[in-house]
Amino acid sequence: MNFTLRDGKTLATAVVALFTLALAACSGAPALRGEEGPPIEVAPAVAGAPWEAALIPAPVHARLTPANVFPLRPRTAIHVKPATPEMHRLAGFLGNLLPTASGSARVVSDLASASAGEPGINLVIDPALDTLGGEGYRLSIASDRIVAAAAHPAGLFYAIQTLRQLLPPEAEGRATNSAIPILTGEVVDKPRFQWRGAMLDVSRHFLKPADVKRYVDHMALYKLNRLHLHLSDDQGWRIEIKSWPNLTAHGGSTAVGGGAGGFYTQAEYADIVEYARARYITVVPEIDMPGHTNAALASYPALNCDDRSPALYTGIRVGFSSLCVARESTYRFVDDVVREIAALTPGPWFHMGGDEVKTLSPAQYATFVERVQSIVRAHGKEMIGWDEVGATRLHPTTIVQYWRPNATARDAISQGNRFILSPADKVYLDMKYDSTTALGLKWAGYIEVRTAYDWDPATRIAGVRESSIVGIEAPLWSETLETIADFEHLAFPRLAAVAEVAWSPQQRRAWDDFRARLAAHGPRLRALGINFYRSPQVPWM
Repeated sequence: MNFTLRDGKTLATAVVALFTLALAACSGAPALRGEEGPPIEVAPAVAGAPWEAALIPAPVHARLTPANVFPLRPRTAIHVKPATPEMHRLAGFLGNLLPTASGSARVVSDLASASAGEPGINLVIDPALDTLGGEGYRLSIASDRIVAAAAHPAGLFYAIQTLRQLLPPEAEGRATNSAIPILTGEVVDKPRFQWRGAMLDVSRHFLKPADVKRYVDHMALYKLNRLHLHLSDDQGWRIEIKSWPNLTAHGGSTAVGGGAGGFYTQAEYADIVEYARARYITVVPEIDMPGHTNAALASYPALNCDDRSPALYTGIRVGFSSLCVARESTYRFVDDVVREIAALTPGPWFHMGGDEVKTLSPAQYATFVERVQSIVRAHGKEMIGWDEVGATRLHPTTIVQYWRPNATARDAISQGNRFILSPADKVYLDMKYDSTTALGLKWAGYIEVRTAYDWDPATRIAGVRESSIVGIEAPLWSETLETIADFEHLAFPRLAAVAEVAWSPQQRRAWDDFRARLAAHGPRLRALGINFYRSPQVPWM
């Protein structure tokens, strides 16, 4: 939001001062000035509550004018317009986030039946806001009502996340008999990029469905909308394929270091997909091929050119495995896998990996990628591949995921394909923060919070216009990670930084401002039980 105080100090300075002095009130009302509109006043009554001006990602426009506040009471009703099942579901989601009186639930009703002048929170679909796109919204807070309006339900969901961040961290979903004051004002917002993603590598170390859902909830808080699941690799095959059952029975039985493996049944996978969809997050499944396939090769001898299965692999070396790309049976295998997963995945994408293949010739590799692309399209999906696939003939709808810091995207650029940006030296969340970090790797360099935040996607790849960038995604590979606490420690707070890179206009972003807002999210992260890294770059609350 790039706010500054009237005396020229940054919001970072103000937040640190508020925390250090623990001010409960102050004699004046310092003003935060945005790039648009009049000053944003922080009222004396809330001067000790820095989360009030700590929205992440920074919105396009925010004007907080708290001469008055909206008193959120335990029995404040939620009204919807129109009264569709999806609107009632959104209202229920909001109601579960807001504090209520002990033993009671919030009343949800059709706005048309609400009493005139009745205070409440109104969720409204307004076609006139279509200029904000499919995910934009307007949040208006007055002393007698809150109105969240959007042209589409996804926009309302993101308005709910903004309203959530205007509440004190300890308030989420808890019982109270007191009113909570919320600053009055207006937020008008929409995302910079369509794709705002995070990837979980569940192949090297497996995460149970409940842990994946927990990560989805964390993603939703920061308006991320793509969950890329890396479901197969040398060390483990993690999704049930009914026509090839030994993939999970054998290939899914272990993990890096020889620990217990695991896999998702098709019912469990479908449940994760639906859980994410309810939070406006689309699951993108990845089956890595033709390399990173030792778990599959160990499960079925016929996938190997010599008809001999290798042993299961529990190390972290890459590039040594490959499907037998000359056999028609390999493509029957690929077709079965894509067919079964595509049937379980409503989203339009299927990721075929394609990275770090060191055992095939360029011609063999290209033939395989192009045939898999046809298979994926035959099952109604658009293919995604890591940036190595750019050297093959791609369909215009295929998306290239750029990851190698020094790679050229020349071939994909010349074909006119679109890009997801995942530069390893910026957003690979499995990289260590610094030399003292116990978890993670360092081959792409150390990535502190500022490194993950301080870059512009539009200037990352020479020759790639912003219009060709679908969005940003932060992969989290799991060579060194075993538990959800491990995953969270490397993901947070860097995932919040990536979320702002993907959502907020470049001119709205500045490191000093972000670190101040991130500092104010410390209590919220603790309240949610997230095992986040206390970066020394951030003056944590």
